[in-house]
Amino acid sequence: MFDKKYQSDVALTVNPLDKGIGALDAACAPEVIAARGWNLLREDLNLPAAVLSQSRLEHNLAWMQRFATEYGAKLAPHGKTTMAPRLFARQLEAGAWGMTLATAHQVRVAHAHGVRRILMANQLVGRRNMAMVAELLVDPSFEFFCLVDAVDQVQQLASFFGETGQTIQVLIELGVSGGRTGVRDDAQLQAVLDALAQSHGVVKLAGLEVYEGVLSDEGLIRAFLLRAVKTLQGLANTGRLQRSPAVLSGAGSAWYDVVAEEFSRADIGAPLDVVLRPGCYLTHDVGVYRAAQAQIQVRNPLAHKMRTSLLPALQVWAYVQSVPEPACAIVALGKRDVAFDAGLPLPALHFRPGRCKPSPVSAHWEVTGMMDQHAYLKITPGDDLRVGDMIAFDISHPCLTFDKWRQICVIDDAYNIVDVVQTYF
Repeated sequence: MFDKKYQSDVALTVNPLDKGIGALDAACAPEVIAARGWNLLREDLNLPAAVLSQSRLEHNLAWMQRFATEYGAKLAPHGKTTMAPRLFARQLEAGAWGMTLATAHQVRVAHAHGVRRILMANQLVGRRNMAMVAELLVDPSFEFFCLVDAVDQVQQLASFFGETGQTIQVLIELGVSGGRTGVRDDAQLQAVLDALAQSHGVVKLAGLEVYEGVLSDEGLIRAFLLRAVKTLQGLANTGRLQRSPAVLSGAGSAWYDVVAEEFSRADIGAPLDVVLRPGCYLTHDVGVYRAAQAQIQVRNPLAHKMRTSLLPALQVWAYVQSVPEPACAIVALGKRDVAFDAGLPLPALHFRPGRCKPSPVSAHWEVTGMMDQHAYLKITPGDDLRVGDMIAFDISHPCLTFDKWRQICVIDDAYNIVDVVQTYF
C-alpha cells in the first residue's frame, strides 16, 4: 500500500560552485536532477560514491514480482536493506503488498513517505517505541503488524494500547531451538495464546510469522515451514485468527523460493495472504546473495524456467590514490564506504578519465585489506594503473553498504545520473 501524495523524497540542494552532490536541505525532483546532465565518467560526482544501475533495478523489481505472483504469494520487501523511500515507492508501485521494517524508527520513516501497510518483522518492545507506532495508528489508512513470542510482551502491548484506546495486530513468531526470537514449543505457544485471549481484544492475532534464515539446512527449513503451516491451521480451526485473510509470512533473501513452495501449498480452510519478505533482491550482490541465488536457480523449477536471474545493481566507485609499490595500489575506499562483513569488495571496472568507456579489471586485481578510508589493491608490476584512475567495486551484502551513504545516485547505462535516492538510517 502506497499513498502517492507522499512519494516525493528529500533529495539535495546543489552548491552552484560545486558540480557534485551538495547538502541535503531541500527537495529536488528526479527530472531536475536529470536536467543537470551529470555523468559519472565525466567526474561530475565526488568519489568515493555508491551508485545504482537503473536498468538492473527495474529488472530485479520485475523478476521478483513475477516470481511471487507465480506462487500466489505477496511481497513485503524488507526495507531495512535500503532505508530509501524512493526505492520503497518503486517496490510498491511494482506490485508489493506492503513493506517490512525492523524498528519503530524505520516504521515511522516509511509511513512519513507514504507506506500504508507495514509488517514489522520484530517484537515491539518499550514504551517510546509503542508510542511511535500508536501515533501512526491514528491514520485510518495505515495497517500495521508486529511480532509476539512471549506472555510479557503481549501483556505490555495490551496495557499500553489499552490506555490509548487502540488495538494492534500481531503475528505469533515461531522459532527454533538455538535460533533467534520465536516460541520454541507448544507450551510457549499456548501461553502466548492465553495472553492474547486475556487482552480483551486489544492485541489482535492476524496470523503467524517465521524467519527461516536462522537455519542452513534445506531439510530442516522445510520441516520448520511445515510446522508453521500446521500451527496456523490449528489457529484457524480453533477460531483464534482475527484478520481475514490471515497472514502467513516468512522468507529472507536466501530461502525465499523454499518458503514460497511450502507456504503456497497451505490450506487453512480460510482466506490466507502468504507474504514473502526478501530485502536484498532489489540490488542483489556478487557475494553471499549471488551464491544463494545460484542455488535457487538450480533447485527451484520456476526460477530455472525464468532463465534470467537477479542482477547486481549496486557499486561503489573510487579513485586510485597512490601506487606506492609495483604490486600495490591504494584506493580511496574504506570501511566507512562499503560493506566488509561478508567479504571484501571486488574490483569490477577500470576507467581512466578522458577515455570512452570503462573496461573490466585485470582478473588478478584483488582487495587484500581495508582501513577506514583506504583499500589495499593487489596488482601486478607493469599493470597500467595510475593515480586518478577510477575503479568500480562490486559488493557483498548490500545492507551494510547502504547504511554508509546518505544519498546514492541512480545511473543509466551511459552513466548519466537520472535520480538520487536518500537513505534514512
